[in-house]
Amino acid sequence: MTGFHESSVWWLLLALVAPLALLPVVRPRSRAAIGFPSAPALRAAGSTLAARTWWLPALLRTLALALLAVCIARPIKANEQTRVFVEGVAIEIVVDRSSSMLAMDFQKDGKRADRLVALKDVAGKFVLGGDGLAGRPGDLIGLVAFARYADSVCPLTLDHDYLVQVLDDVEVAGTRAEDGTAIGEAVALAAERLRDAVERGGDLPKPKSKAIILLTDGENNAGDIDPMTAAEVCKTYGITLYTVGMGTIGEAPYPMQMAFGGTQLVPVPVRIDEKLLKEMAAATGGQYFRATDTRSLAGIYETIDRLEKTTTEQRRYLQFRDLAVEGFDVAGFRLPPLLLLAFSLVAFELLLSQTRWRMLP
Repeated sequence: MTGFHESSVWWLLLALVAPLALLPVVRPRSRAAIGFPSAPALRAAGSTLAARTWWLPALLRTLALALLAVCIARPIKANEQTRVFVEGVAIEIVVDRSSSMLAMDFQKDGKRADRLVALKDVAGKFVLGGDGLAGRPGDLIGLVAFARYADSVCPLTLDHDYLVQVLDDVEVAGTRAEDGTAIGEAVALAAERLRDAVERGGDLPKPKSKAIILLTDGENNAGDIDPMTAAEVCKTYGITLYTVGMGTIGEAPYPMQMAFGGTQLVPVPVRIDEKLLKEMAAATGGQYFRATDTRSLAGIYETIDRLEKTTTEQRRYLQFRDLAVEGFDVAGFRLPPLLLLAFSLVAFELLLSQTRWRMLP
């Protein structure tokens, strides 16, 4: 936001007087006559650059006076800062990255996509906004990814661009040793991270409420923590758990390596433990959702977005920059302070009027 200081903006009226410096150019006075012995030499002198631009010092003087009037009026640029949060919602997104997430029963941009790709796309829009989702700019959001083991891949943060970048880097478990579905451990880890966010304080805003969004397509078959025990931990910490079962039940197209190279989609039996996911959500006062395609997954995030609204108090600060004495950017170029420009014009005008552009009275 750019403008002028309210107490000094009336000094702009001085800029109306600046054009008076051009009067000698518009209405030149009769000039003194001098004797000159050679008319051809006089005609040749009239064709020089200085003779053709004899009005240039007066123009520079006019621009300098107008710019000084603008400087006295104090042009300012206000940088508005409103992201001062008192309380918000802390959300941990828990993403299943087991090999079953490679099943190709979703779509992205009209093309077949696996479950993890579709999850990343819609989760990113839930965080940043897009396709009907408002985004969560005032919330602390973290990320836990899990297969056989759970890992906190992004701490709770307000830097959502970084969070989405980390989410994009999450990949399906690459080896059989790390493959599996440790739902209980993942939820327990997310709950621990949310509890720490409340207790540690610091510069981050204190969350008004806490929520976990668990996205999985399978059954708990790894880890030492029972999923219902993890749900009870969430209830103890006052965390609402939303569970999402992803993909079809029965069979889903899965990319399989062929003997002679390449891949082929083969129908593979899949099963989601919906009973467990419903019980986990109900134990914390949350809800279970079923995502069978990208549209239904986006609808789930819309519902969660409405349920977990942020209540924040925002304080507005305006930081002013005086453009008369501070540099500023225009179209990608850094310009010097306006006062320096005005003094430069004055100096240039004096230089010209005392050298080649000097005129007789």
